[in-house]
Amino acid sequence: MEVRWNEYLSRNGSLFSSDELSGASPPSVFVGSYGYPRVGVGPMVPPVHGDTSLMDAPERWAGRPLDEIVNYRLSLVRGIRKTRVTGTSGRYIEGLQEAAMSRRPVDSDIRFEKPVSPAALADGCCAPFGPVGEIRRASFGGSSADGAIERAYYDRDLGAADAAVALYDGGTEISRIQGCLSVGMLGRRRKLVPTRWSITAVDDMVSKRLVGRIKDAPVSDAHQVFHYVHMGNLFSVVLFPHRWLFEMMEAYYSGGVLGFGADHEDARGLDHAPATAGAHFASRLAVAEHLCGRGVQAGALVLREIRAEYSVPVGVWQVREGLRAAMAQKPFVAGSLDEAIDEACRPMSISRNEWLSHGSIMRLVRQRTLSEFF
Repeated sequence: MEVRWNEYLSRNGSLFSSDELSGASPPSVFVGSYGYPRVGVGPMVPPVHGDTSLMDAPERWAGRPLDEIVNYRLSLVRGIRKTRVTGTSGRYIEGLQEAAMSRRPVDSDIRFEKPVSPAALADGCCAPFGPVGEIRRASFGGSSADGAIERAYYDRDLGAADAAVALYDGGTEISRIQGCLSVGMLGRRRKLVPTRWSITAVDDMVSKRLVGRIKDAPVSDAHQVFHYVHMGNLFSVVLFPHRWLFEMMEAYYSGGVLGFGADHEDARGLDHAPATAGAHFASRLAVAEHLCGRGVQAGALVLREIRAEYSVPVGVWQVREGLRAAMAQKPFVAGSLDEAIDEACRPMSISRNEWLSHGSIMRLVRQRTLSEFF
């Protein structure tokens, strides 16, 4: 990351010598978590005008190289103003809400207290961004409200989960819904939600509703395997005939040591904070979405191998979008679960035995259910 920052600074030195910025926000608003319940909230704005929407559109990033996405994000200057999370009214926050509601990039003029500083964030949950500066004054213009988001915003009788699902069902991108929740636009008792929390919350709320829909669907009769590789992440998805059962596993090297994370759930849902954190909910959303589209339920095993090429964490979005891309491919059709798991592990550097020794899927599948005794 430091090398990229040096390159970026040499190309864009003027960004750091001025306390003013004019550009088109994608639109994008970021709510921090440091100091909660008094947090830094503000727009993310590049020093350019025009169509900047790609800079904050994870749904359009699958297949793009890591360096390209990092460069998009380093171009976004984050303005902050300290605000209590319960402060969802007032000219400043309402301006941010109008920006988050917009269908197109929003012209933004920012005056900072002092020149912005290069303090890039890359925390594994949120996509990174560039310099940060404390806002003295901000103005926004040229927005055009998205009708579906506007309706959800003005419906204060609709709970946050119901609003998120209604927007999703209407075709609003998950990343847009996450931004709306973050800046206090959804639900009955509204407040600002740190961006890293809103990302996981929306993935959780929407995927939970999708899982509820497929529980009454017929069980799939096929063993299918999907693969996808992007930005140093190798994904394999196994879908097999079973009532809803889901396990997400990650493998990664840290300090030369191979580490694993794994979480599983059945129809009762998840009963603990997942070791794989937001990746569990992001992957569950992608899988449940695919099954809903097919009108079936199934057991699912997701394997994610994180390789050294994934040198800069760009956010949990890449799990969701990577798996969406995987299941858009033509699957390998296996004759059994064992054959499907063999195929899932085939392109990976980690063996089948290593994966299975850290997971629970085979034990769960082999457990007898009460129905077998009747």
